[in-house]
Amino acid sequence: MKSVVIKGQKRESLGKKEAKKLRSQELVPAVLYGGEEVVHFTVPFSELRKLIYTPDVYLVDIDIEGKTYKAIMQDIQWHPVEEVILHVDFMKIGDEKPIKISIPVKLNGLARGVKAGGKLKKNLRVLKVKALAENLPDVINVDIAKLGIGQSIKVADLKVENIEFLDSKSNMVVSVITSRAAKSAMGALPEDEEEETAEGEAEGGEATEAPASEE
Repeated sequence: MKSVVIKGQKRESLGKKEAKKLRSQELVPAVLYGGEEVVHFTVPFSELRKLIYTPDVYLVDIDIEGKTYKAIMQDIQWHPVEEVILHVDFMKIGDEKPIKISIPVKLNGLARGVKAGGKLKKNLRVLKVKALAENLPDVINVDIAKLGIGQSIKVADLKVENIEFLDSKSNMVVSVITSRAAKSAMGALPEDEEEETAEGEAEGGEATEAPASEE
C-alpha cells in the first residue's frame, strides 16, 4: 500500500479554548494512539488534503519534530456546517501487528451479463480487511468478466493472499440484475407495452373484460 508523509508539531497545551485557537490558524488538533504513550500534536490543514480529498487509502508516516511514526487515519471529525476539521485520530501500527482497515473495491472487466443487457450493481465500494501493513493492497481487485445476469460475487468468493476479509461472507460485493433491455431481448414486453396492448384490444371490442388476476 502507498504511504504519505505529513508533518506535525507537538501540542504545548490542551483544552477546547486552545483547540479553537489552533483551528483559527488552520492547524488541526490530532492525537496518535497505539504506542507506549498518547501523542497530542497539530498538523496543518493543507497537510491533510492529500489524505481526505481522495478515494485512495494510505499508510501515514507522521513526522513530529523529527521523529516518524507509522500510522493509519482512524477517525476524522468535521464541523457540521463549515469545511473545517475539528479533530483527527491516528492509530500507530507496527510491522508485526495486523491492522484493520477499509480498502476500496475495483471492478475489472466487462460482465457477460452486462453485454446481454443486464445492469451492473456495485453493492460494496470498500471492504474491511485485516492484514500486516506490508501485505495491504491499494485496492481489492474483483474480476467480473464471467458474471452473468442474476449472478453475484460475495465476500466469500474473494481470495487474496495474506488478507483476511472482515465483512460478512454472505454480503454481495457486485451483482448483475435484469434490466428492461434484457427482458425485452428475452421476449418479455415491458409493463407499459402490455398495458397499451390490452387497452387497444378493449377499444377494438375484442377484449371487454379484464382477465382474472393470478394470485
